[in-house]
Amino acid sequence: MDYTRYVGRCMGLALIAMLMDTVGLILFFVGVFASSNFWDFLIFTGTLLIFLSLVFWILWYLGNIEVSLEELRQA
Repeated sequence: MDYTRYVGRCMGLALIAMLMDTVGLILFFVGVFASSNFWDFLIFTGTLLIFLSLVFWILWYLGNIEVSLEELRQA
């Protein structure tokens, strides 16, 4: 199956971003709903992972920008 049709050319960056989002959400919800002594660590770590995944989403987006040859020649 051709995954580049759905994800684009930078599949590695998209997978890293999705993994960080998933792990961040899991840590966040475990920190919110589980009764543990270190709930604040889980909440802050989860939100930090989600925030840092934005870097990979931006890199993925920039890696999928297509510029035509005519636009490159004009610049």
